[in-house]
This record gives sequence, C-alpha cells and structure tokens, in this order.
Amino acid sequence: MTKRLIVTHHAPDLDAVGSTWLLKRFDAQHYADAQSAFVDPGSTIDPSEAERLGFQMHEVTHVDTGLGEFDHHQPERGHMHICGSSLVFDYICHIHPEEKNNASLQYLVNFITDIDHFGEINWPDANSPRYCFMLHELLHAAESVDPHDDDSLMHFGMMCLDCAYAALRDTFDAKEIISSGETFEVAVGKCLSIETRNDDVIKFAQREGYQLVIRKDPKSGEVRIKARPDNSLDLKKLADEILKIDHQGTWYYHASGKMLLNGSRKQRHQRPTPLTLAQVTELFKANYT
Repeated sequence: MTKRLIVTHHAPDLDAVGSTWLLKRFDAQHYADAQSAFVDPGSTIDPSEAERLGFQMHEVTHVDTGLGEFDHHQPERGHMHICGSSLVFDYICHIHPEEKNNASLQYLVNFITDIDHFGEINWPDANSPRYCFMLHELLHAAESVDPHDDDSLMHFGMMCLDCAYAALRDTFDAKEIISSGETFEVAVGKCLSIETRNDDVIKFAQREGYQLVIRKDPKSGEVRIKARPDNSLDLKKLADEILKIDHQGTWYYHASGKMLLNGSRKQRHQRPTPLTLAQVTELFKANYT
C-alpha cells in the first residue's frame, strides 16, 4: 500500500475530522494507515515539512484547507452548500458507486455539511444547552481542554464518528426491521414483538408510537421488554408470571415498572431465558389485554 499523508488545519473541526474519517474508512485501500498533519487554515504543507515526515508531495492529500479538490473555501465555491466532507463523499461515491445508496453515510455527510454552514441556528429551540452535547460542540470544547494537541483531537473526533456511523446504521436498519415483527393491540395502544439482534429497534419503535416492545435476540436468546415512560403500563405482573415458569433465566425488573430485562451489557453473569418470543408475548397479552 502506498503511504499517504492527510493534511488538514490545526484544531480540526467536524468537517476536517469528517473529511479525514471518510478517506480512512471508505477509501481504505489508499488511506487506511494514512498519517495526519496540520497546517494553518487555508495553507498547504510545505514540501520540506512533508519530506521531514517521510512523504513526497504526490503522497499528500489536503482536506478542508489548501484550496484543492477537497476544500470549499475558493471564491467560486463560497456560496455552495458543500464542505470538505461532502467533496470527499462525492469522490468516495465515484470510486465506490454502491455508497451512493448508503443512507447512513449520506445522513452523516449531510449533517456535517449543515454544521459547517451553521445550519444549527434553525434547529428547534436552537439555544437549548442540550446541543452542547453534540459532536461539533464537544470538538470545539476539546480545544480548551487540550489546546495544543491536534492529533488527540483528531483521534477523539474519529472515534466519535465511528460511533455515530454505527448508531446511524442501527437506526436506519431498525426502521426496516420493525416491519418483520408482530404488531398487536392492548389497552394502552399498539405493541411490538420482534426477534432481532438490533437493540435500537426498541427505541425506534417507541418513538414511532409503540407503547411496548418485546425483543428477543436470536443469537444470545436474551429478551428485553420496555414500555414507554409516558404510559400506564407496569411490568411487575408480567415479571411475576415469567418467574413462575422460568427458573433458568436471569431477569431484572426495573423499579420504574417500565423495563423487564433478561439481557444487558451491564450484567456479565446473566443467563438467557429458555422461553420463546411467542411464549413471552402470549404471557404479556394474557395479563394486559
């Protein structure tokens, strides 16, 4: 593999991190092991500095700086709704056309582009402190935590984008997976019973209006049952009924009455229930219809 150097600006923001992340993750054949270097905004790396780092200029790619292919600060691009990351994404789609249909990646790039154009001023309740938890704000705040370490900031941002992309994929997958489950009605409204490894189905379904979701993991055999926090359901009765017949699985009833769990990453010494999804679902229907 040809060695590569990705150059972006000091104190990398979300676009600088995103551009680098896209190259390293989606043009891995060229950039998976690429090193990073940093220059003043708008600048390019000096050839002597590149050589000091062990690179010739044909091995250097600038992103979000330098006025090249993956920069958007040229006068003719100034009013276009693009950014370094969107330009890299266009390149990725050219060499890997299948990524044009990657809804999760498209959403991530659109988000970065919107942030780079200060689109968050149009978000609902735009001055809410909750937005301080957003990735672009955390990157900015990290400058004051460790203001002289561009590499650590890039590493932090790359890890966050890995996590964000994984979360997006789970969310987009959850939307498709829901249709494979069983929808049924009880007094408080519609509920969902489903077999899938994707735990995000629970949150997604509840945001879609499902009052309760029963999910069984087909690989681990574990079952997770969650009710929306704003309905009248209390799962204590279901917990009691399950424990009458399941003397093997490890179950946890949450004091809120909204969660009955036979599986959690927080619990390392748990045993899956031998009950099938259909058995758990019928127990619920029998006690709450």
